[in-house]
Amino acid sequence: MNSPITRRSALKKLAGTGAAAAAAASVFPGAITMGAPAPSSRKGNINHSVCRWCYGKIELEKLCEASRDMGIHSVELILPKDFATVQKFGLICAMSSGPGGIEEGFNRLENHDRLVKGFEEMIPQVATAGFPNIICFSGNRKGLSDEQGLENCAIGLKRVVPIAEKHKINVCMELLNSKVNHKDYQCDKTPWGVELCKRVGSERFKLLYDIYHMQIMEGDVIATIRQYKDYIAHYHTGGVPGRGEIDDSQELNYLAIMKAIVETGFKGHVAQEFVPKRPDALASLQQGVIICDV
Repeated sequence: MNSPITRRSALKKLAGTGAAAAAAASVFPGAITMGAPAPSSRKGNINHSVCRWCYGKIELEKLCEASRDMGIHSVELILPKDFATVQKFGLICAMSSGPGGIEEGFNRLENHDRLVKGFEEMIPQVATAGFPNIICFSGNRKGLSDEQGLENCAIGLKRVVPIAEKHKINVCMELLNSKVNHKDYQCDKTPWGVELCKRVGSERFKLLYDIYHMQIMEGDVIATIRQYKDYIAHYHTGGVPGRGEIDDSQELNYLAIMKAIVETGFKGHVAQEFVPKRPDALASLQQGVIICDV
């Protein structure tokens, strides 16, 4: 990623309205000003979320307050230590951070004991909070064939899904691009992730379909969403190229994509995961929510 803030760096540091809003309001009717009362409701077809790491310079409480005022339901990719903060504002964490990281995941047998132990500890905490999902990663290939990676991931995840089934939590592996941002990452194509879902064989193991990443790797986003809707539990956004705002400064038509998601009957969350390029990050977030509120 070209931005100085990256998903990788944010995960490592996880412990840690002005003119732009007016401009957003003029382009997208219904925009609110930061601090204004919450809209009575969004349209209700999309459950909105936002990824915490993209707004690391904003205090979590301020992000939660602004999110609530925008009609966002969730602030995600946080650890259990921050669950109480989002709940304080009437929000949830639609996708909890999980143990491990992007580069060291389930495709290496030597990681399994450590990862399984982490999920054994974290899944009950997610369930107690009443949240639906926890994230996981394949890890990088490091010379491993895609077939061997599938086999190894399935072995490890079959140890995790009984815990997820017991607590009614979805374990979601994220699809990431290996072309620009996460070189050598193995779960970089939707069919590979779908095959892994089939091998794991549990309704509690699904995919996190990141629209930004899969546009870079595959394109054909709407057709892919329609074809593989039963394997997707969660969505992330992001502008292509550059992972900036999801407006007309980039190549994806998010209005059409959101309509396609709704048409599949999807009831999960769509999280804004772009890195704001403009000075007023919260106005950019608000604009993204309005674009996606179909």
